[in-house]
Amino acid sequence: MASVLAAPHVARAAVPFVLPPLPYPEDALVPTISARTVGLHYGKHHKGYYDKLNVLVQGKPYADMTLAEVVVAARKANDTDVFNNAAQAWNHNLYWESFKGGPAAPKGAFAQQVEKDFQSLVGLQRKLVEQGDKVFGTGWVWLVRDGDKLDIIGMKDAINPLPDGKTVLLGIDVWEHAYYLDYENRRTAHVEAVVKDRVNWQVVGERWG
Repeated sequence: MASVLAAPHVARAAVPFVLPPLPYPEDALVPTISARTVGLHYGKHHKGYYDKLNVLVQGKPYADMTLAEVVVAARKANDTDVFNNAAQAWNHNLYWESFKGGPAAPKGAFAQQVEKDFQSLVGLQRKLVEQGDKVFGTGWVWLVRDGDKLDIIGMKDAINPLPDGKTVLLGIDVWEHAYYLDYENRRTAHVEAVVKDRVNWQVVGERWG
């Protein structure tokens, strides 16, 4: 099955932008995330961002850009509607791909960097959860490469670090549609479970390079 990240990062094609397939069945993230949540999150919310984006970019230069390029260009142009839908489409592509293959520990140079910047994987996970608690309302928690260091950033709504020139390694969705069916108002419990039990840190490490 094609990588979820192939479309936004490699392919260059005119409209329409195509929602990539999930890299696993909808029940693959149980019990951390239910099949019902994945079905609605991917099939309704994620798909909806692609559908709206394709309408918004018709006849505009964005139509000939990659998805990542649209995110950066729309943010620079303060084109809020295009940015929000392009960013959310891209954000979710990264999100689903981060769980591919199930949980796995960091390895190689990335594992060494985790030790250097957070003392341990547990330390990194703890910081992600703490940053998730600081995002007021909807948003994302991002693990990024900033130069030769790892950093964790909480951002509201659809905003991601791409326009800032940072390499995005992992995004944890803290919008209600990501967790409410399974965790109700216990967002922190959702983030804790995802970073501990679902993230494939070897996939994340490949983005470190």
